[in-house]
Amino acid sequence: MRDVAMATPGYFDDHSMIRRVMRKRAVGLTYGQRALVIGAVHPLLYVGTAENSAHRMTPYTRLALTGKLFEAVFLGSRDEADRALEFTRKRHEPVHGALPEDAGAHNPAGTAYSARDPHLMFMTMAFTFDSAEVMHDLLVRKLTPGEREGLYQDYVRWGELFGMPATAAPADYPAFRRYFDDYLASDEPFLTDEARLVGSYLAGSRVPYPQRAPLQQVLSAFYLLVQGSLPQRVREIYGMRWSLVEESAFRTLAQGLRTAHVDLPLLPPLLRGHLAGPSAPLYKLVADRERELARAGLPSMPGVDPQSWAARNSA
Repeated sequence: MRDVAMATPGYFDDHSMIRRVMRKRAVGLTYGQRALVIGAVHPLLYVGTAENSAHRMTPYTRLALTGKLFEAVFLGSRDEADRALEFTRKRHEPVHGALPEDAGAHNPAGTAYSARDPHLMFMTMAFTFDSAEVMHDLLVRKLTPGEREGLYQDYVRWGELFGMPATAAPADYPAFRRYFDDYLASDEPFLTDEARLVGSYLAGSRVPYPQRAPLQQVLSAFYLLVQGSLPQRVREIYGMRWSLVEESAFRTLAQGLRTAHVDLPLLPPLLRGHLAGPSAPLYKLVADRERELARAGLPSMPGVDPQSWAARNSA
């Protein structure tokens, strides 16, 4: 019975673009962190999440949980996806409020946010889709125009499953790309002080604790991929240093990963097996590392206040 249940088709079949892209581990292990780094420039999304999170002091555990929930909908059976969707719905129900402070000219103090706001749901989908698309192009291979459109439409459907009205998203990929790129190029993106700090940790431009080899080399390569994939505009907003040396190292690393995917039939079976499949088991390693820090009395992100703005300023 268990095998039958696990075989129940999910919301996306094996031929869907979203499954074909998201089961590539080069995408599954990088898109989420990139999406959070870029998404932090949207004050309503960042503050709404930070003010209502049970994981202010365990951000990587939250990242791992989110990755697991998303992957259940991307790759899981219908039952697995429905459990993830219901869990997320319950978590989002109480998420609403208003910006406690000014966050740029477009988002003054008092601007309302809600997890059920159709536009904010779309922007969450937008940052997620954009990151999956970019990382696949960089680390696996460039999508064809038809594949790109298929992936975008799958992501609109994915957003709908989480409650987003389809009408909240542009009708097709070219319209989405115009909207999203124009948004990033505008004066609307803004980093609060906390968003800048958290995003810098997530991007690896700020590293709290040195690691031993070979973990240090692995993390350095991972952060190089995340930072190199960011639009120049986003790096400028963060004030990230990015020279020709970093760009060259990034391009070399990305090309190596693309070559591995192109030469997949020629790779040893063990290595071939690591390039595709669920990433959820690897998310757990991130959460386990954070728990080790907590047991040692060390914060994951030094400088981030353990209390929300509301808690700090309550009577």
